[in-house]
Amino acid sequence: MSSTEQMPALTPADHPGLFQAANAAAARHRHTYLRAVRSRLGLIVAAGVLATLTLRLGDTAIDLFAVGAVLALIGALAIELAVLSTRPDRLWAESRALATSAKTLAWRYATCAEPFPVDDEQADQRLTERLRALQQQLPDVPLTQHTTETITERMRALRGAPLAERKEAYLIGRVLDQQDWCETRAQHHLQQARYFQTAVLVVELLGVAGALTEAFGTTGLNQAGATAVVVAATAVAAIAAWTATRRHTAKAAAYRRTTNELGAIRTHLDTDLTEPQWSRAVAEAEATITRNHPTWHATRTT
Repeated sequence: MSSTEQMPALTPADHPGLFQAANAAAARHRHTYLRAVRSRLGLIVAAGVLATLTLRLGDTAIDLFAVGAVLALIGALAIELAVLSTRPDRLWAESRALATSAKTLAWRYATCAEPFPVDDEQADQRLTERLRALQQQLPDVPLTQHTTETITERMRALRGAPLAERKEAYLIGRVLDQQDWCETRAQHHLQQARYFQTAVLVVELLGVAGALTEAFGTTGLNQAGATAVVVAATAVAAIAAWTATRRHTAKAAAYRRTTNELGAIRTHLDTDLTEPQWSRAVAEAEATITRNHPTWHATRTT
């Protein structure tokens, strides 16, 4: 086969309807959860800043900035209670787990890999049963209505292709694509980790400068120094909480490890393999692709 256009390769739109619905749910709940975390941390920082300022209302003892700080903390508390009650982080993790599992089953089926070997006459029924079992294992995932069939036309076409064509489609459409994606994600998380490390250092230096100003009683700058210390401490805590949520360094290492493992597997796959050897090799590749997910899933559902 001379070009990738002639191969019956799978695109995201060619995966089962369960994948489409779970993937959409994962994106939706990820956005909800991260937006809630950002909003909560922003309100906490705002409360810290307002607490260092004073603005009296007329001759009364009411401090408008203090009231603002209280309202900001109440808002942060309300967001935290909403997250605890709705658990968008758990729904994000379970939706992603469901989408990932449905996708790997689709590729296994389409390439005649375990547990759907090329001579399996019950492969269609077996795939349907497995997808149904996946959905039953994660009943809390809020799936929207989908119209894509369980076994798409492209999945059937790829399954019915000769081994050489299945191999080419899998190497390019799955392994190489996943390698590129993992490397891109690794680079993204490394950049984010460096960015937030730099931000923490800058804020800490500002806090040190403020503390020195207050300690040595620089004329006219005492209050500014105290404000800088409080704001710096609050900002550092917020940045630390955000980076703990995103776990950039750990994710970068996991993505880079998967990229390297897939490189070795791609070399093995791109050799002369019999159907049974191919079936086992693809199963190994899929296990590598999905290996890091259980650990990530556990951190989101506990």
